Amino acid sequence: MSSFKPHYNNPPADDAEESDPDMLDADDAEEVLDEADGDGDVAMGSDDEGGDGNEEILLQNDSIAYFDGHKDSVFAIAQHPIYPNLIATGGSEGDSDDAPGKGYVIDTSGAASRPVLPPSYNSDPTSAQTTDLQPIFSIDGHTDSINALAFTLPRGDFLASGGLDGRLRVYIVAVNNSGAAQFKFVGESQETEEVNWLAPCPSAEYPNSIALGASDGSVWVFNIDAADKANPIQIVQTYFLHTGPCTAGAWSPDGLLLATVSEDSSLHVFDVWGSAAAKSLVTDNGQTVVSLTDADQRFAVEGGLYSVAIAPSGSFLAVGGAGGSVRIVGLPRLSSPATQTQQRTAASRRGGRAATPAAEPTTQAGAILAALNVQQDGIESLAFAPAPQTLLAAGSVDGSIVVFDTARSFAVRKHIQGAHEGESVVKVDFVKSATSQAAGWLLTSCGLDGAVRRWDLRGATAGQAAAAGGAPAATPLAKEWKGHRGGGEGGGVLGFVQGETGERIVTAGDDSLVLLFEA
Repeated sequence: MSSFKPHYNNPPADDAEESDPDMLDADDAEEVLDEADGDGDVAMGSDDEGGDGNEEILLQNDSIAYFDGHKDSVFAIAQHPIYPNLIATGGSEGDSDDAPGKGYVIDTSGAASRPVLPPSYNSDPTSAQTTDLQPIFSIDGHTDSINALAFTLPRGDFLASGGLDGRLRVYIVAVNNSGAAQFKFVGESQETEEVNWLAPCPSAEYPNSIALGASDGSVWVFNIDAADKANPIQIVQTYFLHTGPCTAGAWSPDGLLLATVSEDSSLHVFDVWGSAAAKSLVTDNGQTVVSLTDADQRFAVEGGLYSVAIAPSGSFLAVGGAGGSVRIVGLPRLSSPATQTQQRTAASRRGGRAATPAAEPTTQAGAILAALNVQQDGIESLAFAPAPQTLLAAGSVDGSIVVFDTARSFAVRKHIQGAHEGESVVKVDFVKSATSQAAGWLLTSCGLDGAVRRWDLRGATAGQAAAAGGAPAATPLAKEWKGHRGGGEGGGVLGFVQGETGERIVTAGDDSLVLLFEA
């Protein structure tokens, strides 16, 4: 759950005093938040460039709640896996070189759903009544921006924050029977100069483990054990194969493999727990099951790799990089076919439809299955649809989203040009559970234009539309939400979370706002 690359963000704008880091008690945590008084406008800041002063009046606000406690850009956001109302956010607190990082945990359960309103409502955004959310805990202790946050899996026992100061700080999470949450500092580790991303391991066999990628190219895996008072953050593995900053990482669905990419255009898939070694599936370095660099011209991406995702089956992955390049690489199968079938069945049940085995490309570990170049600029985000669908979405700096069908030789199903009005697409993410008709077809995206959009990918493919005479396919846009500033100075959405069902979306804004939208 890493944040958008900091080099796209603007320097901090305001100084702020550090708030009291003490943990609030359970009574405060379960307090129902009252709706804000007044006209409901969210403070968006002034026009420092000397504009006509009308910008704030014309801004659209579709949110049902907001949090404006951050003093500058919100780089990171994470959602508790069991209690989706618990949201952690992190960012920067000022424009000075020594400004600290700061984060908060907010409880969104106090935000009331907005009633159905007449059409005239949309023409008057100032009539909105939004809930002013209050923090239940402050994340302190970072001397530079917090740009990565993650709750551990499978039950969210811990919250981890990573910063540009190289610190990994961990808090234990306790939720009582009434739903009130408490957070308590456990410890910290500082092994690198800058933390780029955090990714929790999804394996129930290795709970409360987390991976970290750093600016020096190193990759670390930690296990968190609060019972060990002397050493609660334990180093499990360290890897130093990347020669440039490690930009992204992703675990396989079974939590046995960790794939990481770098600005040096390399991909390494680490055998973290030794499962592949036990089956003699590791490479000569004894650490990975796949290692590819730009020395292989079929794999080379000039300008580096910035995103990675692993298919729900775990049999192949996708990496994205500069110039719109996407590479598909095969992985070894470590889980049994029965386990994979159970995973697909469970995923389909969440969506309310019967499981259908998905056709997949024939894979061989390390084989380059496809080299795709549809978009014109860097691929910032990749996401696979939940089984049984076979879709892969790629969000690009050129503002477009391309959806590939992995079961049909990675043919382009949709090419949504101008998905975010020419501004960079920061994140794409499929809704994991929805109605039976829409299961696996709904894709949510955010961008530097300040908007969040949801796309319904059903309907004619790009190829079918061309075969029908070249008529443009109908736009797959299902809904959009606005409220953040977009483009230019201090604008854009740098991340979002949407739970399993996508019914509520919480965003992290470059304008220092956290907004809650309702589908």
